Amino acid sequence: MSTKQDPTVEHFLRLSPVMPVVTIDDAAAAADLARALLRGGIRVIEVTLRTPAALRAIEAIARAVPEISVGAGTVLSVADLHAAASAGASFAISPGATGTLLAAAAVGHIPYLPAVATASEVMTGLAAGYHCFKLFPAGAVGGTALLKALAAPFAQVRFCPTGGITQDTVKSYLDLPNVLCAGGSWLTPADALATRDWARIEALAAKAAASRSGPSR
Repeated sequence: MSTKQDPTVEHFLRLSPVMPVVTIDDAAAAADLARALLRGGIRVIEVTLRTPAALRAIEAIARAVPEISVGAGTVLSVADLHAAASAGASFAISPGATGTLLAAAAVGHIPYLPAVATASEVMTGLAAGYHCFKLFPAGAVGGTALLKALAAPFAQVRFCPTGGITQDTVKSYLDLPNVLCAGGSWLTPADALATRDWARIEALAAKAAASRSGPSR
């Protein structure tokens, strides 16, 4: 089985070396947040579906800041997938994967990035036609050591590791040939979001955007 999703989701993973993973409580701040990230050189953002404001935030970013690609994170069900697409998300990401989600996303309206934590889960995703995966929670399941181990048997697979990664450790992930980008929440600290400290977020984004020298794989 093949799916149209992987080349498209790979496009989003190649936009920036780091994908900010953001939990937004106030949708009114979403567009300004996206603009701050964009000024810092970040061209993609994941808004997690963990708050009542998430879908409205995705809609606001998609409408007001089309220069940055907004994805919906924490997609746990087909209903979440449909809601994300309706809100204007360019792609969807899960912290894991189910057979139902893999099948629905393969014929859905937006690309889908399932998450894996083991070789068996990678094999399940490959069998469903996917070749790009989120590794989650990256730090807890083996980090760079696991990614190196998966590279040989799964040479065609590319990853976006997320979970437990910081500005200090992100380069060790980005140096791996099977990593397209890394996800992280450190670009948008909760206190900076609460105080609308866009200058601080822009500075963090600029540092993250410079995490990888040269083109992504």
